[in-house]
Amino acid sequence: MTFSWPANIPARVEPDRLTEEKLALDEWVDFHRATLLMKCDGLSFDQLTMRSVEPSELTLLGLVRHMSEVERGWFRRHAARENVDFYCCTNDDPDADLLGVDSADASVDLAHFVEECRLSRGATANLSLDEVVPSRGDHPERTRNVRWIYLHMIEEYARHNGHADLIRERIDGATGD
Repeated sequence: MTFSWPANIPARVEPDRLTEEKLALDEWVDFHRATLLMKCDGLSFDQLTMRSVEPSELTLLGLVRHMSEVERGWFRRHAARENVDFYCCTNDDPDADLLGVDSADASVDLAHFVEECRLSRGATANLSLDEVVPSRGDHPERTRNVRWIYLHMIEEYARHNGHADLIRERIDGATGD
């Protein structure tokens, strides 16, 4: 299966070392978003859907789809309180983002990730880091502030970009940050 790479991929920019907190958090999330895309750059559909190692079903495309869901969940549904459904996951199939990538459309999924990141950035642009937001998940009592969401997203990306490093190295030996 062939696919086309989205045209509007943001460049990976090193975060500024002397900036205010909200901008610094935005820059670090953007850096991690671009890092995930960098790990996928230049690969075929078969490579994007290659499993990390048996018995795991983790793939680069699955990570892209998962992070689209995470962006939508944390930044748009929780922080900005938007009423949007998830892209892949449902109550009946909560792991649909990570699984079933063999029949996925990589062009659509990559473009969706880029767009979801853009929408998430816009959804949080005017939010204060100190703003406390309710949970939109299984635990409505778990309120948090927007700062916590940013920090959680940086942690989420760092973990999954580590997975992406290992998968990419397995695919073609490419290493690097």
